[in-house]
Amino acid sequence: MSNRLLRPAVRPYLILATVIVLLAAVDGGQGRFLTIATAYSTLQSFAGFALVALGLGLTMLIGEFDLSVATVYGLAGCVALLTGETNPWLGILSAIAIGAGFGFAQGLIITALDLGSVSVTLGGLLTASGLSFVITHDTDLSANNLDFSMALNEPLADIFSLRSLVTVGVFILAAVTFNATRLGRDFIAVGSDRRATMIAGVGVKKLVLGAFTFSGACASLGGALLSYGLATAAPTGLSDVLVPSAAAAILGGVSLGGGAGTPFGIAAGVLTLTVLRSGLNALAAPPVAHDLVIGFILLTVAVLDAPYLRRQLTALGLSFRRRPRGPPQSQRPA
Repeated sequence: MSNRLLRPAVRPYLILATVIVLLAAVDGGQGRFLTIATAYSTLQSFAGFALVALGLGLTMLIGEFDLSVATVYGLAGCVALLTGETNPWLGILSAIAIGAGFGFAQGLIITALDLGSVSVTLGGLLTASGLSFVITHDTDLSANNLDFSMALNEPLADIFSLRSLVTVGVFILAAVTFNATRLGRDFIAVGSDRRATMIAGVGVKKLVLGAFTFSGACASLGGALLSYGLATAAPTGLSDVLVPSAAAAILGGVSLGGGAGTPFGIAAGVLTLTVLRSGLNALAAPPVAHDLVIGFILLTVAVLDAPYLRRQLTALGLSFRRRPRGPPQSQRPA
């Protein structure tokens, strides 16, 4: 096994490639998996929760966790349909503003009062859920502009849609910002050793505040686009997004302890889940097969990240890091 393949930065793409190859092998050339329809379905599913995974993953990268994305996602869909009856783009912008403001408020509480993100965002999760019921009066909403809903899902170049292209664009923008500026290095540093990063003069509180604001904005954009794409929204209609988003971030190389992960890695994690779902559906596999396969992959990733296993792999010469080259100890001069 190569050192490169064991690196967490490479692993998301290796897992994704392995899933595609295995599904293609199971299909056996019958033309059920490697089709345009499966590719379109995969990217539509990708657009469904990838933005939530991106925002959540970046909070995980700095050693925090945003539980509120599950209900901010649904709240944004309700806000979008209520405020965008005549202008859907205004509805989407309103949803983003609500989500970003919600994330900013949570980040401000966390940084100003030095509180744990789990407890604060748990309160945010319940608050956003309650607000969804209040503004909708506990009723389902329907989009008036069905033409806009159809346009969001209209196939472009056979496999894309406007909804999936917007999602891909946000990931590219996030990746460029992450890699081309100091922001990415600062995020990694904060997640790796917050105290040392503060001593080095990095604005840790600003980064935490920005991460939660971005997480809220991403969740809101994803929720608004999906609600318009489905032409409906409900107070509890989109609340099941937290588990797949967290799973995608972990598969994408984001460490629960912080300090590891990239936007493109998170995208690979989301694609792994959506390729599996679309592929298994195309192969007529039972619904339970998806959960079993994802559970197995997550357990495998968790085992590979275990400190004891790392030590054993190092002892076998399968280190996660490159060893310095040089003559064996016995041949070195005293």
